[in-house]
Amino acid sequence: MTDEREANPARGEATIFIKGRKRRLRPTFGALVAAEEEIGPLFELVDRAGSGRLKLAEMAGLFWHCLADRGDITRDDVGEAIAAQGLAASAPTLRAVLKQVLQGA
Repeated sequence: MTDEREANPARGEATIFIKGRKRRLRPTFGALVAAEEEIGPLFELVDRAGSGRLKLAEMAGLFWHCLADRGDITRDDVGEAIAAQGLAASAPTLRAVLKQVLQGA
């Protein structure tokens, strides 16, 4: 069963379509710590994103760790979803997650 509830922006949540279904990203403390362990300090990630130097793999990694319910989703599915919808369409989702990183709930 997958979690297709609407995202709650007040909690820093966002959505992304993966494998044709809306998936909720929830940047919890645990998710952000896991992402940071993999892709490095989050403030540096925010800086790279702001200057246009964020890598696709970093975005996919951040989204992967923030998935509220992975279900049958693989890490490659996340990257493929970002590539399929394009970076411009993924930007609002990225912005919502990074806002949570910077401002908290």
